[in-house]
Amino acid sequence: MSENAPVRTWLTIPDVAELFGSTPGRVRKQIEEHSLLAIRRDKVLVVPDVFLRDGEPLPELKGTIIVLLDSGFTPDESMQWLLEEEESLGVAPIDALLAGRKAEVRRVAQALA
Repeated sequence: MSENAPVRTWLTIPDVAELFGSTPGRVRKQIEEHSLLAIRRDKVLVVPDVFLRDGEPLPELKGTIIVLLDSGFTPDESMQWLLEEEESLGVAPIDALLAGRKAEVRRVAQALA
C-alpha cells in the first residue's frame, strides 16, 4: 500500500459480530453472500472497519465485490484493489464508494476484467 494510504483498522469476525449485535456465524454468512469481504492475516479472518457503517456492511460493497469476483479477482486481490489507491479514481475505491461514487467504482472494476 502507498505511503499516504489511510491506516485501516482490521476487525476479527467476533469483533464484527459484536459491532453488528449479531453472531460470528451470521457474519460468515454475510461474507459468503459477498455483503462483506474478509481476508486472512496471521491465519485470522479479518474485515477492515471501513467496510462497516451503522452496524452493518456498507451497502455499496456487495455489488462491487461481485463485480470484482466475476472479473476473476480472488478475495485477496479484491481486498487489495478496494483499499489501495486506484489511479483512475484518484483515491482508494473504498474511499470513492464512501463518497457516493458507486457507479464510477464499478465501471473501473468492470474495465479490469
